[in-house]
Amino acid sequence: MEKLGKNIASRVRTLLTPTAETLGYAIWDVEYVKEGAEMVLRITIDKPEGITIDDCETMHRAIDPILDEADPIENAYRLEVSSPGLERELSRPEHFASAIGESVEVRLFAPLDGRRTVTGALVAADDTCITVEENGENVTLPKTAVAKVKTLFDWTDI
Repeated sequence: MEKLGKNIASRVRTLLTPTAETLGYAIWDVEYVKEGAEMVLRITIDKPEGITIDDCETMHRAIDPILDEADPIENAYRLEVSSPGLERELSRPEHFASAIGESVEVRLFAPLDGRRTVTGALVAADDTCITVEENGENVTLPKTAVAKVKTLFDWTDI
């Protein structure tokens, strides 16, 4: 199911990217996942000044007929359009590029030096490695060891 979901997500991303760009949005992520008893197609959009509920509604209304006509998914599903939020998962090269200098939390599949999490400023990322400055030292992690990377919002500043 996971591979099928990724294939559908990839096709949907390609199908909807021109519409998103016309509306002034970037598609941050596309997921096709099972949640409870139903399938969910989740389109996450972004723009430099952030996403509002009106943006989500505008995108939803614009893509609904496109998805109906192209019919990229055979089964019934629920369509969701959302913002990536303040603490957003980084998974694509453009995500990492946009987050250089930001605080991130890197979760590892297996412990490294007795811990499964590295937190600090994202210094660099390429196809093979992620470098985070943690406590004044650069820690370079192979992407194959990384389970998840997300930005961290400083809630004390609000």
